[in-house]
Amino acid sequence: MGRSTHQQTLLVGRPCSRFAQESLFFPPTRLYAGPTKIFELVGDHARDFNLFPRAVSVTKPSSMTLPIPDLKPWFLTYDDLGETPLSWPEFYQNGNPVEVEVGSGRGMFLVNASVSNPNTNFLGMELDYTEGRHTAKRLQKRDLPNARLLGGDARIGLPKFIPSASVAAVHVYFPDPWWKRKHRARRIFDAWFLTEVSRILVDDGILHAWTDVEEYFQVMTETVTANIDFVELPPPEERPAAHDMDYHTSFERKKRKAGLPIYRGRWQRIARTNQPTKTLPPTEPIKGLRSGPKQSD
Repeated sequence: MGRSTHQQTLLVGRPCSRFAQESLFFPPTRLYAGPTKIFELVGDHARDFNLFPRAVSVTKPSSMTLPIPDLKPWFLTYDDLGETPLSWPEFYQNGNPVEVEVGSGRGMFLVNASVSNPNTNFLGMELDYTEGRHTAKRLQKRDLPNARLLGGDARIGLPKFIPSASVAAVHVYFPDPWWKRKHRARRIFDAWFLTEVSRILVDDGILHAWTDVEEYFQVMTETVTANIDFVELPPPEERPAAHDMDYHTSFERKKRKAGLPIYRGRWQRIARTNQPTKTLPPTEPIKGLRSGPKQSD
């Protein structure tokens, strides 16, 4: 078997003016190999001689790829967890309350919350492995014992790994709105998701959900209102940020700096009765769901 290879996209300069073609050759303005920048030249040359980048696919031996760092226990995949629900005392080595964030993105909430609340355990779930590993590096750098991130689809991870009545709060901040109508079924916040949230929350546990999309927030509100397990609480007030990292998420920071409104919801899980809540069967991963960057973080 031959040596395995993979494709990398490089940006190279292409002369578009006749003078540049006949008289001078200028090297690329920027050249990238994956995430590593090789070199960079002054961009004025590109403007002076009307050079524009074009994408060229080249083959690079896989032996030149950077190794993926070991980020355990801060970043784990579902394959690392086995086949049974998690035991929080074993997972975190303490008996502190647990809060779950679905869609951690770049990890601002997960990092800030775990630093500010050392007596609470936080678990993030993120479909995008690149974003998840980026967050895990921030957790690892601070050596945070009370924060972990799972890489994978929450529609698989919630029913499989999160025990019933074991979570003090669930956080959903700026989930992907999936703008096209034909993609709306891919939204995470729906009746099935809310049933799972109801299952994993302890009595009087809290659900937090924020978005900058008014239509999506109306869907969230209607979905929760239709579920008898929740009562609405007053939403948190917007507070001024003391510094650039004093936001819930980097997406909230971006939207607030642009002067756009943020819609915030907060609901409480009512105490369980003798009649168990009707649950829905677990769903399969949604076909066509991409694992690329989402809207939020």
